[in-house]
Amino acid sequence: MTVDTVKLEFPENCNIVVGQSHFIKTVEDIAEIMMCSVPGVKFGLAFNEASGPCLVRTEGTDSSLVEVARKMALAVGAGHTFYLVLGPGAYPINVLDRIKASPETCRIFCATANPVEVVRAETGQGAGILGVVDGFSPRGVEGEDDKAARKAMLRKFGYKF
Repeated sequence: MTVDTVKLEFPENCNIVVGQSHFIKTVEDIAEIMMCSVPGVKFGLAFNEASGPCLVRTEGTDSSLVEVARKMALAVGAGHTFYLVLGPGAYPINVLDRIKASPETCRIFCATANPVEVVRAETGQGAGILGVVDGFSPRGVEGEDDKAARKAMLRKFGYKF
């Protein structure tokens, strides 16, 4: 077995959700979740099938984001994993609860706009995701000015009153 990391490449103004699921139906169900949750959403989705023909299955409303998701899926190469790229103006907070509630979803590894590295194990059978490195390590503890800035940002985006 080997363990390595795979850096996920995606546009700066996008968010991603990386998860594990158990069934080919995942690709259509997550696409439906996106379409029903965020009208007019731009997204790309790729799902690595883990049996039968073992294909990368794709859906989406934006061909360039579908291509980004496809490249991430191929780069990681882990079966039964999905890579959702949300276009500008779409955020994981708007869809994450519905994705987690989908009967096919086993786990979410990350939902972020930060740089992401996937920690991957490869065996003779295939690859699997052990975890992710999402963003950077803490550089300190928030002070009063940082706390005020955090609260202002949440209100600016409409997540708090």
